[in-house]
Amino acid sequence: MTSEINNKKIVKIAVLGGDGVGPEVTAQSVKVLRALEGEGLAFELTEAPIGQAGVDAAGVPLPDETLALAAKSDAILFGAVGAPTHIIHADRAKRPGAGILKLRKSLGLYANFRPAVMFPELLNASTLRPEIVRDVDMLIIRELTGDLYFGEPRGVHREDGKRVGINTMRYSEDEISRIGHIAFQAARQRRGKLCSVDKANVLETMQLWREVMIETGKHYPDVELSHLYIDAASMTLIRNPASFDVIVTGNVFGDILSDASAMLTGSIGMLPSASLSAGTLGLFEPVHGSAPDIAGKDIANPIASVLSTAMMLRHALALPHEADRIEGAVRHVLADGYRTADIHEIGKIKIGTEEMGDAIVGALKKAA
Repeated sequence: MTSEINNKKIVKIAVLGGDGVGPEVTAQSVKVLRALEGEGLAFELTEAPIGQAGVDAAGVPLPDETLALAAKSDAILFGAVGAPTHIIHADRAKRPGAGILKLRKSLGLYANFRPAVMFPELLNASTLRPEIVRDVDMLIIRELTGDLYFGEPRGVHREDGKRVGINTMRYSEDEISRIGHIAFQAARQRRGKLCSVDKANVLETMQLWREVMIETGKHYPDVELSHLYIDAASMTLIRNPASFDVIVTGNVFGDILSDASAMLTGSIGMLPSASLSAGTLGLFEPVHGSAPDIAGKDIANPIASVLSTAMMLRHALALPHEADRIEGAVRHVLADGYRTADIHEIGKIKIGTEEMGDAIVGALKKAA
């Protein structure tokens, strides 16, 4: 864990690049962290495999050594997991995505923060009209260790000679209350508006979700609580996204809504995230996946990873000044017209993954 040697703060970070473009974008975040080092701060960065890289190295998507490293670190910098389409694992336990799911569950990373903010420089990168997305500044809080992804029973079996697939949507009162308190506290620190998204008109699990959110809201009279069904929330996200401040929802709905919000900001390559535990440990990753089709081509956008690094400094490492510096450097680079392929437009400077990382580091040093 964090230590001090000769008055220098030593921060231990597990670097899990994963698969596809994961290692490429994570490498740019590592460069940014190195640029922040100075007389009073140093980062001890240790790499380990996960996902398909874990299967290749140790036969499982989350090797024991990787889990042990993550557990003893101050924070986890994560890339992405996902094998190329020509690799198919019949054994569900060996699928790359099982690695991140087990990591979240093992470390109690139950609260997923996914901010979606429109950078003014990228107004024309969104597929929606500028007047619709101009004021987008929302935070989606997704419960991360329950719901259909973890509920039991699950699996595929045969009934009357036919295959039947089963997944169980399950939430306990305590799980809902726990994420509810996190969401209300986040809304209190922003604009004081919280929208809880459910499907309470159809699903008993979501009826309980709404009841517990209402009960939890009584502890936060200063926060305005509203409710939307997932279908209505999806529509509003496209029709009037700036109306949202904080959204809290379950694992499945949060996964869908947060990815959809990427198009408000111009690209999923712009969305960072933080997965937090009840303590100080957190995992920080770009929302995008491993994108094996563009891996190794130096065209992936590393900004989501870099902004996730800023979230790591702010939420897990108590280094808000350094987080502000990173976010300022990203804004400076965008203002200077530099763009990766996913956010490029006529008249701007198209650059690759490595060049974008170098540009951000250059802006950091220039502002120091």
